[in-house]
Amino acid sequence: MIGKIIIITAPSGAGKTSITHYLLNKYPKLSFSISAATRPPRKEEKNGVDYYFMSVEEFKQKIKEDLFAEWEMVYEGKYYGTLKSELQRIWNDGKIPMLDIDVKGAVHVQQQYQNSSLSLFIEPPSVEELKKRLESRGTETPETISTRVSKAKYEMSFKTHFNHSIVNDDLEKACAETEHIIKTFLGW
Repeated sequence: MIGKIIIITAPSGAGKTSITHYLLNKYPKLSFSISAATRPPRKEEKNGVDYYFMSVEEFKQKIKEDLFAEWEMVYEGKYYGTLKSELQRIWNDGKIPMLDIDVKGAVHVQQQYQNSSLSLFIEPPSVEELKKRLESRGTETPETISTRVSKAKYEMSFKTHFNHSIVNDDLEKACAETEHIIKTFLGW
């Protein structure tokens, strides 16, 4: 059974996770789709809650077995993906999967589930603001910030591939706009 899917994507640091958490806390019918990742967990992250953490070898085996709805090598040697079984788990629970994923992955999911997905691109007000947000996290090195900013510039060129684009210059306003679009799509 395939149900509806909400896809939220953005360059790293644009606010997609904050918006996703706002919606998940407000609407119990929405369920966070846990992505698979080969990167190590950050200190507050838990396996099976924040991500399904796995080795590169395990990830590549699942690719061979066609177990992903989408996957990408987002950064050199770091794979992320959405397991088909995760989407099915959420649909089986009678809920709607909410994907918080990178831009290329979002394009792939949208292509596979054209008739049942809503895709939202969260845009930072500027690349400079994005850089400040990444720096304020305190989790990135200057090298990874530089890599993420370069990647963000490229990812911004994809915003027209999605159903809606929302500029996150004010988080409360961006949450309200996203919420309105999703409620319209779901008929709530």
